[in-house]
Amino acid sequence: MKKILSIQVVVWMLVIVLCGAVSVPIPTSHAAANGFYVDDGRLYDANGNAFVMRGINHAHTWYKDQTATAVQAITNQGANTIRVTLSDGGQWTKDDADTVRKIISLAEEHDLVTILEVHDGTGSDQVSDLNRAINYWKEIKDVLIGKEDTVIINIANEWYGSSDGAGWAAGYKQAIPQLRAAGLEHTLLVDAAGWGQYPQSIHEYGKEVFDADPLENTMFSIHMYEYAGGDAETIRSNIDGVLDQGLAVMIGEFGHRHHDGDVDEDTILSYTAEKGVGWAAWSWKGNSGGVEYLDLSYDWAGNHLTEWGSRIVYGPDGLRSTSSPASVFIRNK
Repeated sequence: MKKILSIQVVVWMLVIVLCGAVSVPIPTSHAAANGFYVDDGRLYDANGNAFVMRGINHAHTWYKDQTATAVQAITNQGANTIRVTLSDGGQWTKDDADTVRKIISLAEEHDLVTILEVHDGTGSDQVSDLNRAINYWKEIKDVLIGKEDTVIINIANEWYGSSDGAGWAAGYKQAIPQLRAAGLEHTLLVDAAGWGQYPQSIHEYGKEVFDADPLENTMFSIHMYEYAGGDAETIRSNIDGVLDQGLAVMIGEFGHRHHDGDVDEDTILSYTAEKGVGWAAWSWKGNSGGVEYLDLSYDWAGNHLTEWGSRIVYGPDGLRSTSSPASVFIRNK
């Protein structure tokens, strides 16, 4: 794992060596970096402070004219992160570079870290779909470079629908070096296989995927619905199976129920709080096809939250009690 030590830490280590004072505490602060980075299973911001994502998903690519309203509303709920759905043109209208620039700027104005994700390859096992997303990131790289301190790149939403870690890992092991070669140094976020709900892929092959990143700046995402988040034991095991390898993880999507069963959202919220793991609830508004109950708000402006929305915002371990802005925004206050 990448180690970034501040001068203060080095001084403390010398004191311990010279004095034999094994009881002297070692500070945990890190040196500043150009942007977000991962180290020993944690995400740090550009000031070297640990950052725990507390966010909400927004389906921009289907509701492009609602993004400005959604960003303001999501900010009002207390979120520190917004995960934004984009299209590379494979299934929906491509979100061009200028659009992405405006989204990033809008989020920054509201002190939100932006997770950008490409949605077109969802559920696909085809490497061509993953590489189309890679080509998209390279195509819009000019609006991303320089935003390493406020933007995280979620390479491809739920790419690899099969519950098979080997094929999933092989795809990302060839994809990640392409992004680095293009000059993208952001923290990269990789969804688990099995539509995001097969964390065993990370448990078995996550270290290989991480090692394929020459910058050692990749973290992982589990989507917790009825399979990955159905009960407390499963939730804890899925999270611990990543953390125990020294890898960083977040819950990139989760709900309170889904097509095939209930979700233990209380444990997702309490255990991520206990472990310092980030999350982004699905989703602000616009769900259809029988999962309308996943809307957090009845209206885009957030004047009337649903029961699910109220749970995420006001409930135990929700946004109001656990969300803090990234220090890169606080420094400008």
